[in-house]
Amino acid sequence: MVATIDIETADGVVRGRRGRRVLRWRSLPYAAPPVGDLRFRAPQPVPPWTGVRIATEFGSASMQHRAGARIGPRTYQPTSEDSLTLNVTVPAAPSAGPRPVLVFIHGGGYLIGTSALTLYSGSRLALRGDAVVVSLNYRLGAFGYVDFSGFGTPQRPFDSNLGLRDQVAALKWVRRNIAAFGGDPDNVTIFGESAGAHAVLALLATPAARGLFHRGIAQSPPADWALNAEDAATFARRCLDALGADPADAARALIEAPANDIRKAVDRTSRAVLSELPGLFPICPVIDGEYLPHSPVDAISDGTAHRVPLIIGTNREEGALFARFADMLPTNPARLHKIFERAGADTEARVTAAYPGYPQPSVAVRMGGDYVFWRPSVTVMEGHSRYAPTYAYRYDFAPRALRLAGVGATHAIDLIPVFGAADSPIGRAFTAAGGRRGLLAVTDQFQDNWISFARTGVPLPSWPVYTETSRATLIIDHPTRLEYDPEGAKRLAWKGIRVPTLT
Repeated sequence: MVATIDIETADGVVRGRRGRRVLRWRSLPYAAPPVGDLRFRAPQPVPPWTGVRIATEFGSASMQHRAGARIGPRTYQPTSEDSLTLNVTVPAAPSAGPRPVLVFIHGGGYLIGTSALTLYSGSRLALRGDAVVVSLNYRLGAFGYVDFSGFGTPQRPFDSNLGLRDQVAALKWVRRNIAAFGGDPDNVTIFGESAGAHAVLALLATPAARGLFHRGIAQSPPADWALNAEDAATFARRCLDALGADPADAARALIEAPANDIRKAVDRTSRAVLSELPGLFPICPVIDGEYLPHSPVDAISDGTAHRVPLIIGTNREEGALFARFADMLPTNPARLHKIFERAGADTEARVTAAYPGYPQPSVAVRMGGDYVFWRPSVTVMEGHSRYAPTYAYRYDFAPRALRLAGVGATHAIDLIPVFGAADSPIGRAFTAAGGRRGLLAVTDQFQDNWISFARTGVPLPSWPVYTETSRATLIIDHPTRLEYDPEGAKRLAWKGIRVPTLT
């Protein structure tokens, strides 16, 4: 018989699963299902229920390509528009007081991903830090990050920035309910990887998120993703064309079309834009002047973002994963040349001079990863450090198996030590050719720093703040070390370069 535990939330009683060391609640609704009249609308309150809601199994992932919701070797989570749920993991042992809360936002380019991955449960992190770990779903792709608001009608309006609004709604749920699970609503850290890390920065720039979190951790954010309103409208029109919808009757088409048809049309249009303009990722938050008044990078740089402590960093070989397995980044000379053409006459010569060996394929891959992830992250480090404590890192650790595979310390590899997954099948596979001791050491580095930061707003004393003068950066490796202005010549070469615009 499965041991269970009931908790009373503001919306009703939920029943989770009691394990030997942790308690888990899965797929708790934080907003009403965004279906029917709520499709393309801002998240609405959860309808309260009577009785006990069973929260021991996962529901659906957000609408996406089936492959994005893969949660096992041959297992795929169902996808649905009805997916605005979150999961809570808590140590089973009693605590002397309220626990710090860590809210994880998954990555996947705002197109794919799910909080149901076993890695994201956070059980090891919760136990090590005596913390509450929350993971959440949010609307993706067509339903979360395309701005169809210009095609609404007075009778049937559409809202912008739906995925971002979902994340705020989830944080409001945490604010209202997490004390019932033993968490401290006045000590909430948001953390995310890739698009989830970008979401952390977007929340820093979102007025509606003020006071809902107290610090942030951004792991490999493509920090300057954001569409201006004109580009967003142009992209939305292209998506409607791909759907075969008449612009004069767009509202009806968006209301009535099957969800998967809309998803496919947006995915095709996104791929076309990436081919036309490498480096421009159109599935992202929109600077709508209201919900998101400024791009995250601009808000952080001018001090209008929330001035909370921030950890931010990237991995040394970000681009290698995409070059091998997901060919969508500007990781070859042809795509990089298109970027440089739009960035100014001397840009290509200046940047390539900072990368000896270019245009060798491995150098181009490194350059493309730096362009998407490291370049804009440095801008965030500089800007945020003027207004709030900022801590910079670079993840360099790569066991022999990853080096032999030609990917090294690539994108998303840092999730294994952050979540303490050295003993998981993937953790053991990565160290099958050696490096287990190193992985355990960097796991200690990540988790002890993340936990200290979540508890106090400050990582371990060995990690100094980043300033534009010192540029102190923790290089997480075996052994870990401090560097000051690592790759300074490359940093200067990239300075001032921004992503292209669609119009």
